[in-house]
Amino acid sequence: MLDDTVDRVAVLGAGNMGHGIAEVTAMAGYDVVLRDIEPEYVEDGYESIRWSLEKLAERERLEESADAILERIETTTDLENAVADADLVIEAAPENLELKRELFANLERFADEDALLATNTSSLPITDVAAAVDTPERVLGLHFFNPPVKMDLVEVIYGAETSDAAAEAGHDWVESIGKTPIYVRKDVRGFVVNTIVGPFIGEPAWMVSEGDAEVRQADAAMVHERGYPMGPFELADLTGIDVSYHVRKEAGEDVPPAIAEKVEAEELGKKTGKGFYDYESSDGPDYEPGQGEGFDTLQVEARMVNRAAYLVGEDVATSEAIDTGVRLGLGFPEGICRRGDGIGLDTVLEKLETRFEETGDDRFEPHPYLRELVAAGKTGEDAGAGFHEYGDGGAGDLDSYRYLNAEVEDGVLEVELDRPERMNALSADLLEEIDDLFSTVDTDGLRCATIEGTGDRAFSAGADISGFDSLEPTDAMDITPAFETVNEFPRPVLATVDGYCLGAGLELALACDLRIATKRSSFGAPEIGLGLIPGGGGTQRLLRVLGETRAKELVFRGNHVDAERAERWGLVNRAVDREAFEETVATFVDDLREGPPLGLEVAKKVMNRGEDASLEAALAMESQGFGLLIGTDDVREGTAAFAEDREPEFEGR
Repeated sequence: MLDDTVDRVAVLGAGNMGHGIAEVTAMAGYDVVLRDIEPEYVEDGYESIRWSLEKLAERERLEESADAILERIETTTDLENAVADADLVIEAAPENLELKRELFANLERFADEDALLATNTSSLPITDVAAAVDTPERVLGLHFFNPPVKMDLVEVIYGAETSDAAAEAGHDWVESIGKTPIYVRKDVRGFVVNTIVGPFIGEPAWMVSEGDAEVRQADAAMVHERGYPMGPFELADLTGIDVSYHVRKEAGEDVPPAIAEKVEAEELGKKTGKGFYDYESSDGPDYEPGQGEGFDTLQVEARMVNRAAYLVGEDVATSEAIDTGVRLGLGFPEGICRRGDGIGLDTVLEKLETRFEETGDDRFEPHPYLRELVAAGKTGEDAGAGFHEYGDGGAGDLDSYRYLNAEVEDGVLEVELDRPERMNALSADLLEEIDDLFSTVDTDGLRCATIEGTGDRAFSAGADISGFDSLEPTDAMDITPAFETVNEFPRPVLATVDGYCLGAGLELALACDLRIATKRSSFGAPEIGLGLIPGGGGTQRLLRVLGETRAKELVFRGNHVDAERAERWGLVNRAVDREAFEETVATFVDDLREGPPLGLEVAKKVMNRGEDASLEAALAMESQGFGLLIGTDDVREGTAAFAEDREPEFEGR
């Protein structure tokens, strides 16, 4: 019977993926055995781990020393010794089915009968790998993304006979190492992420092949108009054009001539010095923002949305899993299901049907699930439902945001910045959502609010500079309303910072009333390095919080300061170890939640407005605030509780 308790992990293969998986496993506190067939392979893998850990230590990204982590990693060339005591075995050998089958057949001989057996394959069917063992129910895919140390996503993939217990154990283990797992419940070619990225690269290649677009036009449009982190041809060059070619060949699909011609010419991208761009005599991708005009981005996105409909309709993955996958695995600005809902699924369907009628090409044939959604009136955000369910979009509707997770629990408005693929960078859309949320949420019953960043790397690493190209100077001169809205929110707002808090992220934290950080966090105003100055009130709030000397040091030098210095300077209220972080936050929240709502509101207003007034005017405001509160029920309750030596129960009256 499968044991879902994992203490010891064996990683088979010490190449880029194998040593990366071993590293993140050891960083999470597990004992790891790294095995490969030759001593030099193992040694190279181990030294790569050492180098990576030392770099992480230099950047203060480790909770313990590099040496302490390395002590948890053993190396060997002996397969039996590697797996004998392992609770989880992860195979990261080259993408050769026969090699993997031979390895798994031996695993079953040497590993404990309760051990979980996983393959990190990115392209081979899990079912085919599992065919080599007599217990395929304990075999699953754990598809890490390269490099595992940086990439948060892991696809947890069912083979045809994988048990729920095995998949759930794998899912739980992935979460335990600080990664984000998504279930892939059927063993389909490409799993989730590669299923979606296929048409992202493939469709523009067809459009170029058919004379409907140019390479730079496609890349410029997808990046500068639609916000993708890189263009499709730029991505093909990075990953290897031959990879796109062979994936399509193996799937029995036609290959766009634009891709086939590059492979025939052995111009495979960055690794050969030339692909769709030249990396030998120039710096590679050289497209400009204005070059995307006229490119049909809808044709590309419609195909990606159609692939998402296939995945959901065939019960391969949920829309939530797909969106998490493309954001964390590909760095897409939003989930492809969310994007389809935003475009309108009826618009997507119409585009596909039109192109299918014009060409007869199967790649445009709409999936039945997409037709089903549209026929049911679930056409996306405007309809209130599509791939996802949406609220009515009314004031304070906490379910209506794309880039924020927000909920009210026990009197606390809990807000998450939800762009982990961009380290929660503040885009114009995210700032607009922050402004809308804090402007419209019903404050009745609210005692305070908290803001945190999703993921374990950043509160917010700054502004999303990918939007700067389209920003007019006159627009940039406007004060960002989101920061002012948070600053003026009638309840105390607590920023909980774990990781980077830079640029616009620091400006958002400064707009909050209180700030608690983990000691591994870092703070900075790096805008000067871009030739800019902090916006969103950053220069002025830094002056008021830090004083002139320290504020100017932070702004002029553009350097980061660690959390402990930030605490000494008064930039944060507390800097604590990660182990004490949640408890410290909870203590602050409890104090705010149990405090007098009216008193806290008036105190915040008087302190905010008195900051820029003369002492005489500020004292007058304070006196007025005191007078407003003196006759309230909360004051009567507070004085009675004091006299009776009990805790007060404030009701905000």
